[in-house]
Amino acid sequence: MGQRYGLEIRAASPADAPGLTALMADLGAPADPAALAGRVEALNRAGGSALIAVEWGPPSGIVALQVVHDLAAARPAGLIATLAVVPDARRRGIGRLLVKAVSRSARLAGCDRLLLVPDAGAAGLAAFAAATGFLPEGGLLVRPLLRRGPQAE
Repeated sequence: MGQRYGLEIRAASPADAPGLTALMADLGAPADPAALAGRVEALNRAGGSALIAVEWGPPSGIVALQVVHDLAAARPAGLIATLAVVPDARRRGIGRLLVKAVSRSARLAGCDRLLLVPDAGAAGLAAFAAATGFLPEGGLLVRPLLRRGPQAE
């Protein structure tokens, strides 16, 4: 999907599961590689996607997106179900690149906004979300996906 300074953002596959186990354990969701591979497959089958940041070794970050349709909205929203960067790779722009990449994926899926559920246990998430354009709205953090240029709606 993209590269910057040795960092690659790409779609996760079940083959990435062994490298994702440490990242998921940091989130408090430990899983064995086989179970994690099944979850990646299930997310893809359900129309979602997972993007990982890879930098010279195991994944250093992940974001998972699920498209959500609502009768109250004309267009779907992209729900960020998982967003994490390994502790020793934080504050280096990896999270921002993951949000940028997932925003692009959500736009391609027809979404007009990203949704993020605030997690009181995730230190720094609120500040990160605010810095990347998320605003509180109805118990969620919401980031509009604006189109730029002549095609703006």
